[in-house]
Amino acid sequence: MKKRIAAAVVAACLGFGAVGAPATASADSPYWQCVTFARMFSGINIFGDAWTWWSQASSKFRTGHAPETGAVLVFRPEGRMSRGHVAVISNVLTDRVVQVTHANWGGSRGRVEENVTVVDVSGRNDWSQVKVWYNPIHDLGTTVYPTYGFIYKGGADAPQQAAVQTASLGGSAGQP
Repeated sequence: MKKRIAAAVVAACLGFGAVGAPATASADSPYWQCVTFARMFSGINIFGDAWTWWSQASSKFRTGHAPETGAVLVFRPEGRMSRGHVAVISNVLTDRVVQVTHANWGGSRGRVEENVTVVDVSGRNDWSQVKVWYNPIHDLGTTVYPTYGFIYKGGADAPQQAAVQTASLGGSAGQP
C-alpha cells in the first residue's frame, strides 16, 4: 500500500509540481477533492460526499475504530466542513497517533498533503474525536473534529475469510 501511495503521489507531483509548492496554483494544475483522492489511493470504491462514506461502507467493507495503514478515516460533517472529509492512513505511529495523506484540507485547498499527523483526543480511545496538524502554526490545530471511524480495504466478510483460511491451514500457519 505504501508503494501505491508513493507512486501515485510521485505521479501527481509530476503532473502539477511539488506537493510542497506554494499554495498558488496555475490554471493547468489539477484540483484534488478529498473523496477522489481517497478513493483512488485507498482502492475503497465509494462515491458521494465524504460524510456518506460511512453508511455506504457498512455493507461493503469492514469498518471500525482502530487505525490500520491504508484505511480511510471518515470525518463527520461539522461547521465549515459541511460535507465531511476523508483521509487515507499512511502510517500508524501509536494507538492514538497516525499520519494521513489527504487532499483539499485547510490551507492546502485542492492540493495533496502527505503524512500529516492526526491525534485521537477522544476520551475512550475510539477515534471519535481527532486533532489534525496545522502547518501554519507548526503544531496540532485547536479544532477537535468528530469522526465516524475507519473503513478498511477488503470486503465486509474479510475477517471471516481470513479465519476460514487459517482454520484450513490447521491454525498453525507461520508457527514453528
